[in-house]
Amino acid sequence: MTEPAVALHAVVPDEAAGRRFDAVLAELFPDYSRSRLSAWIKSGDALLDGREVRPRDPVRGGEAVSLSVVLDVQTHSEPEDIALDVLFEDEHVIVIDKPAGLVVHPGAGNPTGTLVNALLHRDPGLNALPRAGIVHRLDKDTSGVMVVARTLVAHTALVAQLSAREVHRQYLAVVAGALVSGGTADAAIDRHPRDRIRMAVREDGRDAITHFRLRERFRAHTLVECRLETGRTHQIRVHMAHLKHPIIGDPLYGGSLKLPRGASDELVAALRGFKRQALHAETLEFVHPVSAEPVRCSTPMPADMQALVKALQDDTAAFAERSR
Repeated sequence: MTEPAVALHAVVPDEAAGRRFDAVLAELFPDYSRSRLSAWIKSGDALLDGREVRPRDPVRGGEAVSLSVVLDVQTHSEPEDIALDVLFEDEHVIVIDKPAGLVVHPGAGNPTGTLVNALLHRDPGLNALPRAGIVHRLDKDTSGVMVVARTLVAHTALVAQLSAREVHRQYLAVVAGALVSGGTADAAIDRHPRDRIRMAVREDGRDAITHFRLRERFRAHTLVECRLETGRTHQIRVHMAHLKHPIIGDPLYGGSLKLPRGASDELVAALRGFKRQALHAETLEFVHPVSAEPVRCSTPMPADMQALVKALQDDTAAFAERSR
């Protein structure tokens, strides 16, 4: 298959005056390594005001930059016919509702059967984009909305929006404990010092901010709405555990299951039977990378989380009735 050609255009910022062309190009087109961009400058594929220049040549600011190349394959996974629940799609982006249990990227333990494999089957051209166009991820057992870029222009724009914290990402989580109010978790996160699978709150970590508010309060649990300001690995899971309100079913951060006093057999079964973190990416809002129109996609909690919430509602109502 012939790899797709792309033509990209940008303008050198005035404040870049005096800097090397290859360094400025790396900032204008961050999806490519500086070494690759330097090679394209040398081959004449990257032009400054229509002229071939050397990578080390300085820019003045205000020049037009054009980059015309044939993209190499970036993603080598095999396409697989895996059904996807598509919420929005056009030639630039695709938004899906990822089910719990679906791994996003292939890895040592999951070389096939991933979201990447499914996306490459739906759109083979995604193999020319970094990570098959995936600009953010959800954990394997977290369900909900994800956006995927289908073009390099869209990929660059979405990465920039995420970096600038301009993408609205709203989650629902069922946590232990009856919270009385919302708040903000502002605690840096990095790898756990001893367990490399886990993340942890660390003073020397990367900044991480999660805003949360109550959606529904139960007798000994709370359905919370969480909004990400940053997007660190396992961020909501780590922050809620740090606040002593871990997410129900979380195998890494949930701790031991604590059953509420007088819990019904139905609630006990629901809590013990929930074997993944009760976390769902409910809403995603971003600016369309080409039309600049707002895009908002939402999806309801999957059936297993709805059943868990229903069991908690029934338990709360029954306890209130007994207390009268």
